[in-house]
Amino acid sequence: MTAQPTLLAMIINRKTTMPPITLIIAVLAIWRLTHLLHAEDGPWDLFARLRQWAGSGFWGQLLDCFYCLSLWCALPVALYYGATWIEAGLYWLAFSGGAIVLERLTAPKPVVYEMPFQGGPDVMLRQEPSTERDERRAAN
Repeated sequence: MTAQPTLLAMIINRKTTMPPITLIIAVLAIWRLTHLLHAEDGPWDLFARLRQWAGSGFWGQLLDCFYCLSLWCALPVALYYGATWIEAGLYWLAFSGGAIVLERLTAPKPVVYEMPFQGGPDVMLRQEPSTERDERRAAN
């Protein structure tokens, strides 16, 4: 008759091998949660109201920064998969980094408008009309 291992013994003695599909699923899930909290309104504008409620304090600033928020969203997943503190720390950075890469690949590119340059290096940008200048000289 063999004794059943306890839950604690199973957690301590577990072998951690993460299949590539698990890594992909974890990164996708972290990106999805981070993007939902950071940029989407959600059903019934729930997440928009959450960001509004958070205001400009610590929580509001956290929800405004995708990079910071991805670290916090990746932390519980990394702690779950990491068998040691070092491994959990590496998973933490890897999961957050994967979410950031996905965000950079999927985010719309900013629109940049350039003003056409008129004139050369010796062009005066502002000049008051000559009649006003003459009137001020006469008054002095």
